[in-house]
Amino acid sequence: MQSESQGDLNHGTGGRRRSTAHPLPRILLCGETALSVEFGDDIQPSINGRVHALSQALRELGHPGILELNPTYRSLFVQYDPWELSHEQLLIYIDRALPPASGERRESPDVVEIPVCYGGELGPDLDELAAMHGLTPESVAAIHASPVYDVVMVGFTPGFPYLSGLDHRLVTPRKEVPRKVVPAGSVGIADRQTGIYSMDSPGGWQIIGRTPLRLFDLNRSDPFLVKPGDILRFTPVTRDDFESLAHS
Repeated sequence: MQSESQGDLNHGTGGRRRSTAHPLPRILLCGETALSVEFGDDIQPSINGRVHALSQALRELGHPGILELNPTYRSLFVQYDPWELSHEQLLIYIDRALPPASGERRESPDVVEIPVCYGGELGPDLDELAAMHGLTPESVAAIHASPVYDVVMVGFTPGFPYLSGLDHRLVTPRKEVPRKVVPAGSVGIADRQTGIYSMDSPGGWQIIGRTPLRLFDLNRSDPFLVKPGDILRFTPVTRDDFESLAHS
């Protein structure tokens, strides 16, 4: 039996129910100033699409009581100021903003181009990963750079994007022994995900290349190069191009 804090949006909205064609999210309280809107338990594009559609709608609302919106694979974390916005009123806003089950965005997201130099010392796991799948390193790079990826969430370190859309031929487990330091800009694969290390940090992803772009830079007016809900495309570059871009 669900508790009130784990119930659906009928709580605080006069008992009004939505059509079963639009699955209800779960609302979990996160202390006295935040809640989590959970749309499912799986990693699926339709679920993540609903997360970002709700985030966009609440952001466009522009209410001063909504302090932070943090989308994840399957949920939206909402931090609010209870002096500006009551819990009950926030539930009403969420109910009104709920996206359809299709998870369609209300506007086209930004497309971010990421140059990547694959292999060599910048992609130390590329050859082994290619051999694991019976592919050449060149074909792995081409397959990896072919899709357009969705930035489903940002986390682990500031600016680290988790990307969906990896070709099934490149699905690869994490390394059994993580590296103590993975350089910033490293592009890696872990299971069904691909992502980019935003700063030097430990990590166990299979590193197949590196971008010269800085995904997180406090010297920029906007420190984050990519945001949840963006679309990302990798562009292969040579080592010379990498060095030129790194010093530009």
